[in-house]
Amino acid sequence: MASNIRTLSYIYVLTIVSCMLALEFDGAEAIAGRASYYTVYTPSACYGYDSSQFPGDGNFAAASSAIYNGGAACGQYYTIACTGNGCNGGGPISVKILDLCPGCAANQFDLSETAFSNIADTAVGVIDIDYSQ
Repeated sequence: MASNIRTLSYIYVLTIVSCMLALEFDGAEAIAGRASYYTVYTPSACYGYDSSQFPGDGNFAAASSAIYNGGAACGQYYTIACTGNGCNGGGPISVKILDLCPGCAANQFDLSETAFSNIADTAVGVIDIDYSQ
């Protein structure tokens, strides 16, 4: 009898821990996309010429029109991981959206040169990525 109670207690604890872990790691699913980089950062669509917009680590990006969503993405952070050719083993990185990339495809980011070089060789120019918010 005591053995059955102990077994049920273990199962109960494992169930609770499993549920807690599932909630803890229930992040957004990664979306496949592409990333390029750019070097002229001002004025930005989100903050104009305000120099305080730039994060200290230099990891920021312009978002496609679909991601930018009329400015709703301004100031939001996205996690980006390089997944294809040209990756340098760095990352994933977190980038702050500061600008609109009107020429980008729906699932594309135009990263700052610093952000791009943190995850890929800039000579490649365009990379495959997974991203999430």
